[in-house]
Amino acid sequence: MRIVVIGAGALGAYFGGRLEEAGAEVTFLVREKRAKQIREHGIHINSTQGDYTLKNPKVITDVAEITSVDLVFVSVKGYHLQGTLDSLKQLTEKGAHVLPVLNGIEHIGMLQEQLGKDAVIGGLCFIIATLNDKGHVVHSNDSHNLIFGPLEPTQTSLCKRLEELADKANIDAVHSEKISLELWKKYMFINAFSGITTATNLPIGPVRDAKETFYVAEAILQEMKLLANKYHVPVTEAHVEAAKKSFKQLDPEATSSMHQDRRKGLTLEVDHLHGGAIRLAKAAGLELPFTETVFGIIKPFENA
Repeated sequence: MRIVVIGAGALGAYFGGRLEEAGAEVTFLVREKRAKQIREHGIHINSTQGDYTLKNPKVITDVAEITSVDLVFVSVKGYHLQGTLDSLKQLTEKGAHVLPVLNGIEHIGMLQEQLGKDAVIGGLCFIIATLNDKGHVVHSNDSHNLIFGPLEPTQTSLCKRLEELADKANIDAVHSEKISLELWKKYMFINAFSGITTATNLPIGPVRDAKETFYVAEAILQEMKLLANKYHVPVTEAHVEAAKKSFKQLDPEATSSMHQDRRKGLTLEVDHLHGGAIRLAKAAGLELPFTETVFGIIKPFENA
């Protein structure tokens, strides 16, 4: 399988590297700064699940260099997605399917509108990883899950091919026939987790210890369930309880990537995540008061 990775940060470099390790032909389409770093230091994965070094990572900065491609693995931040559209259009015109693994939901409809429904596969991942000063991946927990599945019947064959490849890769991969449900379950969790940790500027431990504060996270879970139901996705009370259980099992110092970005003074994905939920709710005639409040609290830090 010929795969192009757009967004060779920790997530893209990790999964791109693992798929290359399994036998895929992987090309990293990156900005010049990241290309220079990779050419100088290569790509190495330091992982609790086993290390791996890409011997000669194929890195390009111009999409025109790609002549044939089966799958585009998109792992950019939500606020960078718009800047990838020209490349994605060129690649889908060459026959590629697109697998975005961004957090959130709003981007799915946007990509389907821009690229065509048949081109966009559903996908998400669970991993805690970052890049060190040489641009190498540091994967620090046990999870390295990739979940994908067809959003349209025409994608079944490609998803089966990806499943065959992923089964050989050093990742935990799931080919789901209910990918919309999986996307909304994660969206529900991530909006509550990233929202409460970023708004309070605290890891999950102190949030859990203050029941009044943890109640806000629980309320966001409920709002996201209602929103999913408005879009005919069967997120249930059992899924909400499972999310609460996940919160309670996290290490007290665990926090969200958005909160980490706030600590570092980086741009936040708050508009893509919480703003997206609010826009979807408005279109469906639903109000999300807790989500709107957290969004308002975080917004001043968005472009810090």
